[in-house]
Amino acid sequence: MYKYVKDKEYLALLRRTCGSMMQELCHILKEDYDIGAVPKLIGSGSRKLITQNGNNPVDLDYNLEIVKCKVYGNCRSIKEAVRKSFNKVLRDRNWNDCSDSTSSLGTETRYFTDYPNKPSFSIDVGIVCRNSKGSYYRLIHEKTGRVSEDGYYWNEAPNSHKVRKKFEFIIQKGKWTMISDEYLRLKNMYLRQNDHNHPSFICYIEAVNNVYNKLQNRR
Repeated sequence: MYKYVKDKEYLALLRRTCGSMMQELCHILKEDYDIGAVPKLIGSGSRKLITQNGNNPVDLDYNLEIVKCKVYGNCRSIKEAVRKSFNKVLRDRNWNDCSDSTSSLGTETRYFTDYPNKPSFSIDVGIVCRNSKGSYYRLIHEKTGRVSEDGYYWNEAPNSHKVRKKFEFIIQKGKWTMISDEYLRLKNMYLRQNDHNHPSFICYIEAVNNVYNKLQNRR
C-alpha cells in the first residue's frame, strides 16, 4: 500500500537532486529545440505528494508543462525532443536512457551512494499542456508495435478544468490535509484494483475535485 515519505532529510535530498535534473532538462529543451517548459512535482506550491508503495522504490512524479512551442500539434516531435533532452541529462550523470511509456518517460531505479540505507527512487516525467480555459492535456504515445505507425496526441485529463483555481480555494480554506488524505486514498484504491490507467497526476486532479465538491456542498 502507498504511504507518504516522511524523512525530511531524504525528501530534501530527493527534491534537490531531481529538481536540478528537471531544470537542466528545461534548459536543454529551450537551447536545442526552442521549447519552453516548466517542471512541476505532483502537487502544488511547497506541498509535494511523494509516495512509496511498501518497500518499493520511491516515486517522484513530475509534470513537464509545455508553455511555449511553435507547433503544439506535432506531438511526436515534442515527445522526441523531451526524450532526447532527458537522455542528455541522464547520460551526464551516468544514468541509463529513459524508458518511453504511453504517458510518461521513466528513469531506472537509483539510490544515493552516500546514503545506502535510504530508499532507492525513480523519476517519471509526464508531458502536459493547458488550454486557455485551464484544462490540462497529457501527451500520449500510442504504441502499435511498429514505430513508424505509432500515434501521438494530446488527451484531455478528465475533469481538469480550473483545477488550479479549485486548489487555491481549498488552500484558502485551510483544508490541504483533505487533499493529501484523498490523494492517498485514491492511489491505494487504484492499486488494489490493479488499475494502471490512473497515474499520479490523474489521482491528484481527482483528489482536488473531490475535496472541492465536498467543501462546496457544505456551504
